[in-house]
Amino acid sequence: MSDRQHIYCDAEFRAEGDSEGMRLTGYAAVFNSETTIGGMFREVVKPGAFKKTIKDGADVRALFNHDSNIVLGRTKNGTLKLAEDERGLKIDIDLPDTQQARDLYNQIQRGDIDQMSFGFSVVKDSWTRAQNETELPLRELRELRLFDVSPVTFPAYATTEVQARSLVESAGVLQSDSTPEPEAEEVNHSQEPPDPQLERAMKLIELETELLEIEL
Repeated sequence: MSDRQHIYCDAEFRAEGDSEGMRLTGYAAVFNSETTIGGMFREVVKPGAFKKTIKDGADVRALFNHDSNIVLGRTKNGTLKLAEDERGLKIDIDLPDTQQARDLYNQIQRGDIDQMSFGFSVVKDSWTRAQNETELPLRELRELRLFDVSPVTFPAYATTEVQARSLVESAGVLQSDSTPEPEAEEVNHSQEPPDPQLERAMKLIELETELLEIEL
């Protein structure tokens, strides 16, 4: 089973045309922009999350709807360029001269498609416990392994409430009127194995993500 997850953001990208062809430029992810997952917890991508995966030269693809059959660019051959700045994950895609790419270019220009998503696995994250009954726990994604960036018709990261609750409970960050837990606990998935319950919760999210990819 793949360990790949997805998260989406309101796109900050645009379609550009010139004598050299069609391009997509902008941001696939914006730092410190909160997304609520399943109504159970908040999630943000922190500055520096993509730094190592870019530095290591990860072979990242630009896809449409995370469909590996619709490749728009690739870092390996320079048709996809990635950079991290103070705002987020900056992208520059040199679109191929294919019918699918031309259609997508026109749909983005028209505003029919205006969201992006990226595929990743978590290397490091941290949790902050909810401070009161009305606040949701916060998950901060601190280091990610990037697989793809994708303009999407619908957001690909749509965790159900049950699965979100399982993840939050396993991480021990639900609201509580009992003795408070530490504000944050870092989970480094690249070193020691995670807690078995948390691992099972993550696997549920991964399974749902694979099913969503099939539906798309």
